[in-house]
Amino acid sequence: MENEEHAVQPLAGGIVQHGYQCGMIWGSALAAGAEAHRLFGAGPEAEARAIVAARRLVDAFRALNRHTDCFDITNLDNHSSTLKMVTVFLIKGQTIGCFRMAARYAPVAFREIDAAMSEPTVEAPPAPASCAAMLARRMGASDKHAVMAAGLAGGIGLSGGACGALGAAIWIDGMKTLEDGGKVPFKSPSALDAIGRFLKCTDYEFECTEIAGRKFESIGDHAGYLRDGGCAKVLDVLAAR
Repeated sequence: MENEEHAVQPLAGGIVQHGYQCGMIWGSALAAGAEAHRLFGAGPEAEARAIVAARRLVDAFRALNRHTDCFDITNLDNHSSTLKMVTVFLIKGQTIGCFRMAARYAPVAFREIDAAMSEPTVEAPPAPASCAAMLARRMGASDKHAVMAAGLAGGIGLSGGACGALGAAIWIDGMKTLEDGGKVPFKSPSALDAIGRFLKCTDYEFECTEIAGRKFESIGDHAGYLRDGGCAKVLDVLAAR
């Protein structure tokens, strides 16, 4: 899935270096969605499985690294100077540290995804089960890509972090750019444009709990919020590319 992997690049550094959830979590949540689609096809059960897996992935990452946000791990964000970034990544060796984190996390993530897919039953409310999957479909994504994005809901696995719909929009835009023969650099112009539109809409809030004014207790809770029109304005803005 070369394009799907490459299009995740702008989510590194916690969404183009904004310091939110580590890019490893975004990538593993998409991988969980790919496995959910392979095993369960399209629809609410596959989306619910992806959300359950994503929550497990967030918890596993936190257990390994104490934090989930890039800023808490590296002390860097988009306001950090070039000198500070060079010092942290090259002189202090954070690049090697991140590679080691990925090596530790990958087998754990694989086990968590497998466990989520093996659960006998999961809560599968009527569609839409995921804001990120809902947005993906509105942006013209396939059923497979919509299920891949599903676990990003509610700040990745309903964890309340940076908005999963924003992450999905950046990822889908990246894939479209690649399909059209373009390139997706770390500071992708389409990603920066999506972030700009999103922040104007959310009064410059990134995190799901701040935007929704609450944290979702379950997949059904989140699905009900969507059916009642929750985050409709945010989804409209992100879908209008």
